[in-house]
Amino acid sequence: MDGIGENFSDPEAKASFWKKNTKAVPGRPSPKRELRGNRQRNSSSTSFQDFQDSVSDAWDIGDDEFCIISDVKISKKVAQSAALSVINSHRCPPTGETNVMPGSQPCDVTKMQCLPPQRGHHMASPAHRALTPQVPSSPLSQRQFPGRPQPLRGNSRSKFQIPSREGADCETSKLERFQPLLETPLLNLEELRQLSWSGIPVKVRAITWRLLSGYLPANLERRQQVLERKRLDYWNLVKQYYDTERDETYQDTYRQIHIDIPRMSPLIALFQQKTVQEMFERILFIWAIRHPASGYVQGINDLVTPFYVVFLQEVIPVNGDLDNWEVSSLPKEQRDIIEADSFWCLSKFLDGIQDNYIFAQLGIQHKVNQLKELIQRIDGPLHRHLQHHGVDYLQFSFRWMNNLLTRELPLHCTIRLWDTYLAESDGFASFQLYVCAAFLLHWRRELLVEKDFQGLMLMLQNLPTQNWSDSEIGMLVAEAYRLKFTFADAPNHLQSGER
Repeated sequence: MDGIGENFSDPEAKASFWKKNTKAVPGRPSPKRELRGNRQRNSSSTSFQDFQDSVSDAWDIGDDEFCIISDVKISKKVAQSAALSVINSHRCPPTGETNVMPGSQPCDVTKMQCLPPQRGHHMASPAHRALTPQVPSSPLSQRQFPGRPQPLRGNSRSKFQIPSREGADCETSKLERFQPLLETPLLNLEELRQLSWSGIPVKVRAITWRLLSGYLPANLERRQQVLERKRLDYWNLVKQYYDTERDETYQDTYRQIHIDIPRMSPLIALFQQKTVQEMFERILFIWAIRHPASGYVQGINDLVTPFYVVFLQEVIPVNGDLDNWEVSSLPKEQRDIIEADSFWCLSKFLDGIQDNYIFAQLGIQHKVNQLKELIQRIDGPLHRHLQHHGVDYLQFSFRWMNNLLTRELPLHCTIRLWDTYLAESDGFASFQLYVCAAFLLHWRRELLVEKDFQGLMLMLQNLPTQNWSDSEIGMLVAEAYRLKFTFADAPNHLQSGER
């Protein structure tokens, strides 16, 4: 790592930094030539070959040192935290109340945000910066396994999650609104989305995710019947395709999954258990053969983890050590339910972003170009700074789009972020663009201080989010909502061209 950093000013070293991975990966085309550093620096638009060369090694285990991501800093006074107005307008009511009445004392906005912004609600004028960065003096010195989810644990207890007294009160208040809604004979999904947008209480998160994913029907009477049938369907697929001699067509897919799973999330003890890895292997294999347009693409394994943890958390004791829980100790029936539900919810979740994983990953190419044009419009100085030093957006945002920020955030933060993603009524794919924009803008001050390609890339791939909590995620999604509200309907907001 140190050797690479020392030689980075050399053009050949820079070229080798983005050197392609020659290993063929099922579900992806194999690039035929290497990226040349000077072409990357001088090109104003990204061709398909540039794209392939730039990201073909994004999942190579040897390159993980350079594959972590950033967060969000809000640029300019105009772009700095009208997100606060979103939260302040919808603070959590005191325990036992369903609405914030005049004169009542709402929950501390820095602790937890409890109601989503209403669609069409006009933002107030910008306040102070939306997100408070936590930047150590030397981020590189604290880095471990860049690009990997952070451990679930805190110093001595799991981060799932020890709320403050105010946070616990707010959680109780939210739970009192969720439970009656979930028990209604015919669920109002729009109301559930509104409640879920700013976070879901742990106690009802699993059932809520099943509903928001479209896995469970809104009709209360039909839910158990649907669950039993879908779980049985999954295990029939396992018997048909996984437990038998596999067709030669699927051997490469199985081999790649089998290689990827053991090296998944090395900082999280839960995912190093043999039982857990076998469950993931089956989930990913069945998903791949049911989606032949893409097959298995490296990185999809990370998208299983939030569902798996949420459904596991549903069956272990409230104070159980989730980080180190021995999954093999659970009854087989419970393990089978966790696995089947994780598979179906993953499938539903990925339906809206399927073009991210088909040949050439065209959906990701499109989103990266949109991010570039959006930042160019929002923050011209930052955009020009990145361009001047030869930093291409593909080099740092490909992983954001491919993994939905799962490798950039602690896992408990990813789960909180996905509360919002699942609650987006028009699908989260378009909203994630604005989350990524807010994530990048959060670090604009530090980025502008860096004066060369090496410094910018090392920073973009090693931004410290290890101490983030639900509070930072709440502010992140609120700022993303503000950006979407401001720019999504602007006729020229995604047009190309320097400004």
